[in-house]
Amino acid sequence: MSTLRLGDTAPDFTQDSTEGTIRFHEWAGDSWVVLFSHPADFTPVCTTELGRTAALGGEFAKRGVKPIAVSVDPVESHRSWVKDINETQNTTVNFPILADADKKVATLYDMIHPNSLVNATVRSVFVIDPRHAIRATLTYPASTGRNFNEILRVIDSLQLTDSHKVATPADWKDGDDVVILPSLQDPTELAARFPKGFKAVKPYLRLTPQPNK
Repeated sequence: MSTLRLGDTAPDFTQDSTEGTIRFHEWAGDSWVVLFSHPADFTPVCTTELGRTAALGGEFAKRGVKPIAVSVDPVESHRSWVKDINETQNTTVNFPILADADKKVATLYDMIHPNSLVNATVRSVFVIDPRHAIRATLTYPASTGRNFNEILRVIDSLQLTDSHKVATPADWKDGDDVVILPSLQDPTELAARFPKGFKAVKPYLRLTPQPNK
């Protein structure tokens, strides 16, 4: 399996999970999806990550995003682990965890990096849009917990830039000024799209207030 690239269709699969059998594209429907992997159950960093994902359930929901995790252990192990997550992270896991004992999903998504972890999945993140296209990927080493605020920030940027002719600058967060695409030059269209005006720092670098605020 070659490495998945941005714009590729996220591979479909059928796999067991803590919420029953998941047929991935059918389960995703027309929602955004964050698919993220874990090396194994009952690991300390992953416990905090799954708890954080559950705690951010409202943030994912208001963006129309479904989180789904994957670990190579079987469902019964996942269910026992969920009890620990709920207890230690003071939350309720409310999303499925795929049981990938046969490494089908890990292989489809190239989540096993032998030079990092021989037989376990690295901490991969795939942001997938309603057309099942892969829009962003992040890969973390086993020792580093994921920054879920960054994952939400990436989703905010993707959803904003899908609907407006803008891009988001370095360290942008929701509510900050954005960059007008250089391809947009017509003065009439600029005025219509950006009624709050814009600042031309350079001809190719024009800042405008976030248009959906």
